[in-house]
Amino acid sequence: MPEKTDILSCEYMHVHGDLVDKVNENMPDEEILYDLAELYKVFGDSTRIKILYVLFESEMCVCDIAQVLNMTPSAISHQLRVLKNSQLIKFRREGKSIFYSLADNHVRTILDQGIEHICE
Repeated sequence: MPEKTDILSCEYMHVHGDLVDKVNENMPDEEILYDLAELYKVFGDSTRIKILYVLFESEMCVCDIAQVLNMTPSAISHQLRVLKNSQLIKFRREGKSIFYSLADNHVRTILDQGIEHICE
């Protein structure tokens, strides 16, 4: 059986300082990287992805989304709260009804690029 090689070991150690400096200069702040990781966690739930795709088509209330996805309004409300807290959706009130929609076109772009990537 071939011996497992460690990609971190090498015959000599040479750091390319200018390259390291360039990468460090362009690296976003830790807080921004943390926030980005948290945003992508929101996309890690298929129910939330389905809700976003529903909202691509139309602004909808909780009951309509629940009907489309064959889920309870309570379950939908929970996921809408997560999406709202991540600023991926917005809402407006009309009388006693609340209608949800995508926050902006960035949400569609993120999902479209994800679909494009997995379909390659």
